[in-house]
Amino acid sequence: MAPALEGILETALYAEDIDGAEAFYGGVLGLEKITRAGKRHVFFRCGPGVLLIFNPAETVKPPSPDAPLPVPPHGSTGQGHMCFHVSAEALDAWKAKLETAGVAIEADIRWPNGARSFYFRDPAGNSLECAEPGLWSIE
Repeated sequence: MAPALEGILETALYAEDIDGAEAFYGGVLGLEKITRAGKRHVFFRCGPGVLLIFNPAETVKPPSPDAPLPVPPHGSTGQGHMCFHVSAEALDAWKAKLETAGVAIEADIRWPNGARSFYFRDPAGNSLECAEPGLWSIE
């Protein structure tokens, strides 16, 4: 039997406008950029994990036979979702930061277990959420 998975190392979202994604995730959200490859992708550090933003028009292309990193083609269409881990004490500050940057808050929810989260969108239309870890009984 295989050992248990230890967590999620990376999460991927898709955006056709990599410049816009870089400005939003790096500028508005303040994530540290790890690397960028032209119009194909931009990667950010996010806590102990990594957020990958891919251009779906580029990642569906198969790698060339001599590619040094033959990553299989992948992609997604439509709006994705991911949730940022934010302490309960910091939720209001994050909400205010986003609103000040002109980002609309779509919903602010108090869940049945008492945890709180709120939702907003990136420039590509992906649904993003900031939630306290108690939402999933973490911490």
